[in-house]
Amino acid sequence: MWDMGETGATRGRPRSFDRDAALAAAVRLFWERGYGATSIGELTEAMGIRPASLYAAFGDKRSLFEEAVAAYGRTPVGTFMRDALEQEPTAYRAFARLLREAARIYADPSHPAGCMVIRGAVNVTPQDAGVADRLRGVRNSNITAWEARLRDAQRTGELPERVNPRALAGYFATVVQGMSQRSCDGAGPDELAEIAELALAAWPGEREG
Repeated sequence: MWDMGETGATRGRPRSFDRDAALAAAVRLFWERGYGATSIGELTEAMGIRPASLYAAFGDKRSLFEEAVAAYGRTPVGTFMRDALEQEPTAYRAFARLLREAARIYADPSHPAGCMVIRGAVNVTPQDAGVADRLRGVRNSNITAWEARLRDAQRTGELPERVNPRALAGYFATVVQGMSQRSCDGAGPDELAEIAELALAAWPGEREG
């Protein structure tokens, strides 16, 4: 039940909580438990606010989750894949960096295991199917970006013509998503690093540079 009394009392006055800190707490909880398994009560407890403050500052749970996903996407954990694609001079170096950093980041004990965009849709009910669709869209947009980078590599001769860039992008996405799940099941950075190197051994083109 919304606390309408608090909403009315705080209207027109500065918020009495740190919005950024509260959002960071929500990101962590959604990352750890997924959208469906996280209740409003658990969110308000983790964020250190009352339900009325959550609704007033963030809207409903779905709106809070959307903002949490966006906030996650601005953190180093959320940008490392894009950074690898944009900063490395060759496709091989980009995917090598991406996989090796995933091994380190997904098993980092300073935050929940795995990737929030992969974990967030766990246990989503049919009435919240839009949440799963949103995260699926983020994941598919990553594959599209990977495919584009691989097609560029093919045009420059780094990848042979026989390679299907879409299938190779899907392969690496499958590996990354599997690494996320393995970290949630307790795999440490060493195991994930070995998985990354095995995946890189399947690279079908030039590995120099």
